[in-house]
Amino acid sequence: MRGVRWRRVASQVGRSVAVWAVSTVTLLLLAGILPDFRLRSADGDSATDIAVTAAVGAGAFGLLSAVVWPLLVRLLLLVPALVLGLLVFFLNGALLLLALRLNPAERGAAAPETAVVVAAVMSAVASATGAALAVRDDDAYRRRLYRLSDRRRRSGPPSPAGPGTVFVQLDGVGHDVLLDAVGKGLMPTIARWLDFGDGGRSTHRLTPWRTDWSSQTGASQLGILHGSNHDVPAFRWYEKDTREVVVCNRPTSAAELQRRAVGYAGHGGLLTVDGASRGNLFSGGAEQQALVLSIATRRRSRENRSRAGYFAYFSDPANAVRTALSFVADVGREIGQSSRARLRKQRPRVSRAGLYPFVRAFATVVERDVVVASVTGDMLVGRTAVYADLVAYDEVAHHSGPASRDAQKVLESLDRSLALIENVAEHAPRPYRIVVLSDHGQSPGETFRSRYGLTLGDLVRAGCGLPVSRRAERTRSGAEARTAVRAALRIPVEEGGERHRPARRSEPIVLASGNLGLVSFADVTHRMSKEEIDARHPALLPTLANHPGIGFLLVRSDEHGGVVLGANGAEIPLAGLDDDPGPLAAFGPGAADAVRRTHSFPHTADIMVNSFHDPADGEVLAFEEQIGSHGGLGGDQGRPFLLSPLVLSAPVADGAELVGAEHVHRVLSRWLRESNGPQVPLESSEERAA
Repeated sequence: MRGVRWRRVASQVGRSVAVWAVSTVTLLLLAGILPDFRLRSADGDSATDIAVTAAVGAGAFGLLSAVVWPLLVRLLLLVPALVLGLLVFFLNGALLLLALRLNPAERGAAAPETAVVVAAVMSAVASATGAALAVRDDDAYRRRLYRLSDRRRRSGPPSPAGPGTVFVQLDGVGHDVLLDAVGKGLMPTIARWLDFGDGGRSTHRLTPWRTDWSSQTGASQLGILHGSNHDVPAFRWYEKDTREVVVCNRPTSAAELQRRAVGYAGHGGLLTVDGASRGNLFSGGAEQQALVLSIATRRRSRENRSRAGYFAYFSDPANAVRTALSFVADVGREIGQSSRARLRKQRPRVSRAGLYPFVRAFATVVERDVVVASVTGDMLVGRTAVYADLVAYDEVAHHSGPASRDAQKVLESLDRSLALIENVAEHAPRPYRIVVLSDHGQSPGETFRSRYGLTLGDLVRAGCGLPVSRRAERTRSGAEARTAVRAALRIPVEEGGERHRPARRSEPIVLASGNLGLVSFADVTHRMSKEEIDARHPALLPTLANHPGIGFLLVRSDEHGGVVLGANGAEIPLAGLDDDPGPLAAFGPGAADAVRRTHSFPHTADIMVNSFHDPADGEVLAFEEQIGSHGGLGGDQGRPFLLSPLVLSAPVADGAELVGAEHVHRVLSRWLRESNGPQVPLESSEERAA
């Protein structure tokens, strides 16, 4: 035993010396390349003196990075994540300048801007060298993984004997998109789990499920995590009783929706028992939270400092440097890809200029890295249940298309993240079952505006006899990553200043949620009926129902309770949709049930508008600026997936269908009970007070 211990010590010392030597050589090379960086005095020095200066500088920088850097990150926990990421370069450069000052001969010197570059290269080289030397050393690899976790593991209670569960949500990845990616070899980790062509034995089963009419993250994730998405008719909607527009990715709205869901479901959520929520819109009742939107408006506290996420990741400067460099590379990649699409006059196409390259890079690099690091930290401390959302694919597919080459590249990176999580599970203090799922898919198609030259709002105004602008204005995209950036920066701006209120209360409020549109009349305090709308604006409903870009309408009816309207005067009562689906026939099985459920919500809009859908190619027409959209009925957007280990019970019985986010919540809750016994639905103190 003592011999093994000494061999470990010798191995660690050997790696440290090797990293020091490589860092010294790197420092010498940089001194020869960069004009504002020197390792000798002004009078000149011998080669030996320069080498000693480089060795002392490299050693001092390594020690400062190991000792001082974690302390700096702890002091900066209140700094927003993206700001901390930018500070990495400057703080790292300051450490290098300090290391050069520690040289007794005071030979080294560097301009501040050069020190930033040198420090970044040094951190990356040291990290790469250490990883390469430890790649075949299981003990060293385990220690490296442990450094990603919160140090509270040492003082926390021992992990339960039962297995833990990690739920990884691949935002926006449809069932068929996943199968296509696996078939093309883009996702080898999932292919191995499903035994695609390896001749081995599968470890997971793949189950499709059907979303509610509101096929978007707000409705799906609220139902999955909290067991209820009642009264969530869309991504954004107008509530007449409060005279407010609710937007699922607005922090204040997310907090209110979570409070309502807790009341409807009668419990705190899926993660109330030793759970962690990472990168989600909602907490799921977890005590450990990082990048969770529903807590973004609260005062900073131990609960929402996200220490397990940010500290675990940024405490290693090499991690932060890699993320920052990858961020810059992805911004360049997006600019190149969008320029190529524009030069080729690719259709359909939406604008990808402005801040979008940075928003995309946040989703595909920063959010992914921080969330994955948080998950690995949770596993290494042995938490019972972890739910994490990776939004990268959804963000890219909105602007590049669900089946585009850009989106497929993102799927490859997500598969590598799954492989890392699987690898970490082997070193966790308890076994883990990895469940992968999506909250919705995406349906392709050009925008309503690009096809017809007007927005849904323009069409509604025309039907009401109101003036329409000659130039159709763009409808802002509601992609999740854009608000995740605001939450990370803690910018107190919601929806980017987007205006929802009309100039006069008699004018309609028209909102878009992918290919689902909502029309509300703010001056009427109740949900208007078809008869009332016809009396007020006789041309409105026929104008909408007969437009070729619209599939069907849902309105309340004094005579029938509720009716679905379509082209050529089609008017089907909700009770008769099973016998005569009318305009819903193109939207497949389950459409009638989804429409009837939404009709029962208290805050359903006066007019619910679903776009045209072509069953042949799955195309829909988004009312937002998106060529890959979700939010309504039609195509792959309503067919996400659930990938679960075979050791867990089947999600549904043979021949049954998994329908709705609330049903998915019941399945996931059952799996947690199977793994760890009864999961008592607890309420947090804040939820009880509310």
